[in-house]
Amino acid sequence: MKIAKKATVLLSALMLSGLTFAQQKPAEIKVGITTFLSGPASVFGVPAKAAAELMIDDINAKGGIAGVKISPVFIDEGLGGDKLLSEYRRVVQDQGVRTMFSAISSGNCNIVAPVAEDLKVLNVMWDCGTEKLLEEKKFRYVVRTQANATTEMVATVVYLLKTNPNFKTIAVVNQDYAWGRDSWEIFRNTLMALKPDVKVVGEFFPKFGAADFSTEVSRLSALKPDVILSTSWGGDLDTFVRQSVQRGLFKQSKFVLPLAESSLERLGATLPDGVIVGARGDHYFLHPETKDDASHKQFVQKFKAKTDTYPIYSVYHMVQAITGLKAGYEQAMKTNGGKWPSTEEVADAMHTIEFKGYGRPVKMRADGQGLEDQLLGVTKKTAKYPFPVMDQMMIIPADTATTPVGQKSPEWVKTIKTDLLDQKLKTYSAN
Repeated sequence: MKIAKKATVLLSALMLSGLTFAQQKPAEIKVGITTFLSGPASVFGVPAKAAAELMIDDINAKGGIAGVKISPVFIDEGLGGDKLLSEYRRVVQDQGVRTMFSAISSGNCNIVAPVAEDLKVLNVMWDCGTEKLLEEKKFRYVVRTQANATTEMVATVVYLLKTNPNFKTIAVVNQDYAWGRDSWEIFRNTLMALKPDVKVVGEFFPKFGAADFSTEVSRLSALKPDVILSTSWGGDLDTFVRQSVQRGLFKQSKFVLPLAESSLERLGATLPDGVIVGARGDHYFLHPETKDDASHKQFVQKFKAKTDTYPIYSVYHMVQAITGLKAGYEQAMKTNGGKWPSTEEVADAMHTIEFKGYGRPVKMRADGQGLEDQLLGVTKKTAKYPFPVMDQMMIIPADTATTPVGQKSPEWVKTIKTDLLDQKLKTYSAN
């Protein structure tokens, strides 16, 4: 009788243990995703939403992450910072979301990152570029699955000086918020370290979402700088380019547009040949190293069928965020013996993983920053597409263009030596 009673107690304990483990594995992984669904920046945010839907559907069709399907909850960044933060808190606190992808805007990333840390929710900064956030504070729950402004701007300066080394003057037209100011600071400091004889003849910061650049265009027409830089993006960049073309600015100055890969299809024939454009990473549907990969080709075809457009870098950033999250879960489970991981275990794993979207692999650092190589080229019109493609492409390695852990970008870039320009980089021609 005693033996039977002990056996019953043991069996009950085992059953309870099994039930507890089953309850630990959720019915779904809810992921909150902030992206611009309205306003001028929606030309950038809506394609990213489409990419998320495609990727999540594909992962779920294959069984999800360790048998658990992903369920996205979308929030419109176009609602403004206050409303975004309110919605962010709501989906976390009321809907039980433990993973957030936020945000596109660098200003919004600055807003949500400390909140994510307070709420102990994993926040993947899936697109914003401000380098200061991860350099000025140590986060456990906040990571970025792509490069920051430093990598992007240093790489742009490298490409500019390798292909156009003899210019004397430069002017900038950037959106007046965190990204516009920060990216110019990094670009300027890098340029002065590598080519100190360049003179900055104009700095213009129109408001975010501006519809009229006539003042800036008029000033640039008078100043006639050798190079005009704009790290603007989305509808702002499109409008600035169109108004600059109308006034003949592209005929008098070399334009450098590090985010213009996302505008190529929208601008079409408006954008002249020879404009330096970047892809905020090595993101491009005609990526010279991955365009023929079966999985990449299939994704491009699916995206084109869904949206009637080709994928742009915001799309690829979303792909990396989702791919990175999946890799984070898998690494966390590998570390803890196959059990369903806690938010903390996934967040810790996200600081150590290496994963691959549809470009080169991305490696995460201890500070939560992803190391991502940078693709740049110049515009070229071809008969194959009704918009310019990228020609004379170079891919600049991230480890040569990214601030070391523990240092601050504005100061680090001042120490860059001219031998950075001596690195041998392959040049890829357009198809």
